[in-house]
Amino acid sequence: MIARIFIYLLIFITLPDLYLDRRFLRRRTRYLWWQRVLWWLPGAFMFVYTIVLATSRNFAPDSMLVLDIYLLLLGVMVAPKFVFSACSFLGWAHCRFHHTHNNWGNLVGLVAAVAVDVIVIYGCTIGFSRLDIRHVEYSSPDLPEAFDGYKIVQFSDAHVGTYGSSHASVLRKAVDSINAQNADLVVFTGDVQNMEPKELYQFTPLLSSIRAKDGIFSVLGNHDYAQYIKASDEKKAANECELVSLEQQFGWDLLMNSNRAIRRNGDSIVIAGMENDGRPPFPQKADIRKTLAGVNGNAFIVMLQHDPSAWRRTILPKSKAQLTLSGHTHAGQLKIFGWSPAAISYEEWYGMYYEGDRAMNVSAGVGGFIPFRLGASNEIVVITLRKK
Repeated sequence: MIARIFIYLLIFITLPDLYLDRRFLRRRTRYLWWQRVLWWLPGAFMFVYTIVLATSRNFAPDSMLVLDIYLLLLGVMVAPKFVFSACSFLGWAHCRFHHTHNNWGNLVGLVAAVAVDVIVIYGCTIGFSRLDIRHVEYSSPDLPEAFDGYKIVQFSDAHVGTYGSSHASVLRKAVDSINAQNADLVVFTGDVQNMEPKELYQFTPLLSSIRAKDGIFSVLGNHDYAQYIKASDEKKAANECELVSLEQQFGWDLLMNSNRAIRRNGDSIVIAGMENDGRPPFPQKADIRKTLAGVNGNAFIVMLQHDPSAWRRTILPKSKAQLTLSGHTHAGQLKIFGWSPAAISYEEWYGMYYEGDRAMNVSAGVGGFIPFRLGASNEIVVITLRKK
């Protein structure tokens, strides 16, 4: 993760210190050598910290705490300096161009720097601890009468390796909320781990406690494959097999390009689950023909697919699935005035989307690789099916 952008991070860390040193500190009448050392020491620490993390063999270090501390320091210490420096420089450039003396960029930068600190601290604490319960209804003329009012609870992107002991209460709250819905069916739409199955060990009793009348169904997300570690093919294969085994131990019915029928009073609906159907660099392991093998052409299908980009690319043109449930985007974990950085990469990134009578719901998830959320809270989604 850090290795992919570490050059940019080093620039991000170094430039503000260099600008502030030359623009402000050197202009002081007395700027002693030890004061300069103290000024550069935090930046030097972050510089070395970045290089150390960049040498990690895997996508992230084995200890997520090491990464979390780094990201927190980056947010509360480096980012405010960068924002202040950028505002100050723009203000200075404005003064030079218009031949004025008051650099209002310094004041704007100071306010912005404080705002960045508040946002980072809030997002890493209260923001990441929040849990929303979003209720939606989906109506379809194809839904059998016996399933009118059928309740499905969707949760996604747990990334349980992020929780550890400090954020475990967030996952417990999500599980309690899922069980409190008294759902007919619970579905999990991928990314239960960050990198390796061992992250799940301490949460096995909790994840095994999820209950629903017709069971719990799940699919794999991009993080549930072994592409985030550097290891032999044998080790990667063993990890993927272990994850499948763990989900089965939870009591979840893991659908890997397969489907199941749910029956009510002689009627039925189909729960189909595709493996991840992502765009590069995310894994592409979906087989929609295999997923829908044996399904009647008139069936009502709930399709589980981790990556929402597969809806228009694969599901709409190659199937008749009426309702698709996805995750993956986390709603960017940041949403300001309705906009999220997820919108840059995904046409459908949060909420319900419709194409005629067919629809897809994209969940914001209940976790994230990085423990931060602002305006895009953790959520579970309660979906009620209606006969149209």
